Amino acid sequence: MASINPYAQFEKAFVSGGENYKYYDLPSIDQKYDQLPFSLRVLLESAVRNCDNFHILKKDVECILNWKPDNRLGQNDEEISFKPARVILQDFTGVPAVVDFAAMRDAVLELGGNPEKINPICPADLVIDHSVQVDFSGTSDALAKNQNLEFERNKERFTFLKWGARAFDNMLIVPPGSGIVHQVNLEYLARVVFETDIEGGKLLYPDSVVGTDSHTTMINGLGVLGWGVGGIEAEAVMLGQSISMLLPEVIGYKLVGKLGPLATSTDLVLTVTKHLRQLGVVGKFVEFYGPGVSELSIADRATISNMCPEYGATVGYFPIDENTLTYMKQTNRSEKKIDIIRQYLLATRQMRNYANESQDPRFTETITLDLSTVVTSVSGPKRPHDRVSVKDMKKDFAVCLTNPVGFKGFAIAPDSLQSSGQFQWDDNKSYTIRHGSVVIAAITSCTNTSNPSVMLGAGLLAKKAVERGLSIMPYIKTSLSPGSGVVTYYLKESGVIPYLEKLGFDIVGYGCMTCIGNSGPLDENVVNTIEKNGLVCCGVLSGNRNFEGRIHPNTRANYLASPLLVIAYAIAGRVDIDFETEALGIDNDGKKVFLRDIWPTRNEIQEVENKHVIPAMFQEVYSKIELGSQEWQTLQVSESKLYPWSGVSTYIKRPPFFEGMALMLPPLRSIRNARCLLYLGDSVTTDHISPAGSIARNSPAARYLSENGLTPKDFNSYGSRRGNDAVMARGTFANIRLVNKLVTKTGPRTTHIPSQEEMDIFDCAERYREEGTPLILLVGKDYGSGSSRDWAAKGPFLLGIKAVIAESYERIHRSNLVGMGIIPLQFLPGQNAESLGLSGREVYNINIPEQGLKPGQHIQVEADCNVFDTILRFDTEVDITYYKNGGILNYMIRKMLN
Repeated sequence: MASINPYAQFEKAFVSGGENYKYYDLPSIDQKYDQLPFSLRVLLESAVRNCDNFHILKKDVECILNWKPDNRLGQNDEEISFKPARVILQDFTGVPAVVDFAAMRDAVLELGGNPEKINPICPADLVIDHSVQVDFSGTSDALAKNQNLEFERNKERFTFLKWGARAFDNMLIVPPGSGIVHQVNLEYLARVVFETDIEGGKLLYPDSVVGTDSHTTMINGLGVLGWGVGGIEAEAVMLGQSISMLLPEVIGYKLVGKLGPLATSTDLVLTVTKHLRQLGVVGKFVEFYGPGVSELSIADRATISNMCPEYGATVGYFPIDENTLTYMKQTNRSEKKIDIIRQYLLATRQMRNYANESQDPRFTETITLDLSTVVTSVSGPKRPHDRVSVKDMKKDFAVCLTNPVGFKGFAIAPDSLQSSGQFQWDDNKSYTIRHGSVVIAAITSCTNTSNPSVMLGAGLLAKKAVERGLSIMPYIKTSLSPGSGVVTYYLKESGVIPYLEKLGFDIVGYGCMTCIGNSGPLDENVVNTIEKNGLVCCGVLSGNRNFEGRIHPNTRANYLASPLLVIAYAIAGRVDIDFETEALGIDNDGKKVFLRDIWPTRNEIQEVENKHVIPAMFQEVYSKIELGSQEWQTLQVSESKLYPWSGVSTYIKRPPFFEGMALMLPPLRSIRNARCLLYLGDSVTTDHISPAGSIARNSPAARYLSENGLTPKDFNSYGSRRGNDAVMARGTFANIRLVNKLVTKTGPRTTHIPSQEEMDIFDCAERYREEGTPLILLVGKDYGSGSSRDWAAKGPFLLGIKAVIAESYERIHRSNLVGMGIIPLQFLPGQNAESLGLSGREVYNINIPEQGLKPGQHIQVEADCNVFDTILRFDTEVDITYYKNGGILNYMIRKMLN
């Protein structure tokens, strides 16, 4: 039973502009407050404000106040509950959320309840960041052609979302064509400080957010505490549930000095990413401090925070300072709003002065980076934290070619190092490509397109390159996909668009594109040449992820780089170039042109930025953002509160998650006579698990769509079909780079153990289902790293997987597994499948106690005659509650009906 807030006595008020504002005076609660990291002060405020001794307990507040820097993860089991201020969804994860909400309404009705009880309580911002596939590039009308094609492909999905906006209260939907969700969040949606109407005035509290994409962390650059969660966990938050979490370690990352004149924020973020990944910050908060922070713009900070999932932390937090408020003014937030924010933050000591060391809180551990040591860098060829300085790039790529197959190796035989191939292009000329040739060059992703300094830098570099007569080979697929309309605005106003277009970097759309694998098809002549000659060709992109198979099947090496370097490598046509000693090309006068000759300095870029990135642009773009395009406005949708499911739709389908659900909790049962569906190694990412990218024509998903009357040109992508569980189940583990130890070749295949027949993974899972056999997975370290994709848990659930046994888990994915009722088990320290002698061909029994299940307890597993203990990775009592209910959503239905 809820009670009066025990901290009500600390509620204070002030008057501004004739309005009454209330807030909780955090510094007055306990003198320990001033020692807390600023990120934990946000958690504390939420606990104080929401404390009702029911959802949020007084001990949650006391736990945060008593946080000790020396409490290490694994030693500190202090659990707290956190209620974020809002949820942000992008449509690829938003569609499943709305589908689940619609299906939950049906389930509640079928169980005798009021379906309209299923409605968001926590504010939800849904951005239709529809991840345009770049079918057209290098032409002036590429943007219109791509967007028209995307609307044609995704009209049914957009119609469904527009229905959701009307059917569910407290949900804001930003229509398609507006930009990348995280950039729209930064420039428009973020409140920094919330204002909620209450009796007698407005209540002020910090903006905080969880989102259904791991790069939700980008908003920490604005001082808004936020991180990615699984879609199913986000849905629970929308329904008013708190998040249970272990109180984290907080690593203080001190920045000193200034970036050099040629270094970019991308170089800085790749340096930080490698540094923190080596340090090991998984599950921890990283909070930036020190005088060097003041030298970074909010866009620079957001770039660093955006890459947080790549260095493994929960958040990379930059406390709010005057630069934050200046950015809010620049992005057209009102002076009144900014003044209220300043008053509130000063009153609660959440305003940071990075030059004032007396404000520095205590941290679990501190590390320092001198910004002046940052050098021009890229990262790859297969992981975002494998930073390579540009000066070492030529040598590094050569080593990668001959290294054994791995994150830094392709195992090219010595006699094949000089392999090359020729092909004819549309201009009737013959072109040659070889190992290291660039075939995709994309300025893409919110990591960098939100940052005017690197975008304008790329434009200035393009201008200088064109003026010197440099060009790009026509077969290189070039594209520019801004994160919002504001980027296009200031690129046009600064006069650099014509030069970018001259080099082939035409604007192709707004949304996640090449970075998410939507680079579109390469020309068949290029593809055939690559495949025939076994070439390691390259993609260069200003994105955040470059895992194998993600960018394009025919770019085996992919490098993350600043937008400036994307253009530089595209002009060079290859990645194995030493820019110091090798020229990019020959100018109009026959002179060699080196990269240093056309590289703009930070001062040059800042001068253009100060002149052209102004509030009027943000006002112009965002004043009509919720209106949407003409196509969006003319979409006709049902007025019904229950969704009228179509039996023939291949986009939107009622999921089977609640079929057979009863009001009473089912008893806990052990898993008996299970088989291993897949035996996988380390660093299996959600890119390997979750359906993503194009639908291969020989895949189970393709067969399903063909059986439903579709031809390959209408298959669209897995992302666009996330609302159809039949497609997504068939696309689970469909990655062409999947390495399964139960088969000899790489790809989405496995062995049906009883018959020893090799087959597609989905078909094998269906065979086991028909035989009544439950399934498990055996995996290595860091299972589920990468994007926080809910289908990486929903898909395995639909395949019949009951448990995963891993050496370790990425935080979000472990939570997602629990949310779908899948048991995450962890090998004991020092053990793994190989050390225990497991082949994956055994029959498995997992002994689950019917009573007294506890977080972290040991669970015995029998694998034929091999018996071993594992750690139950239910980390909190809430995890156990969700599992007993069969998942988060089932729990919510029962809670609302009981």
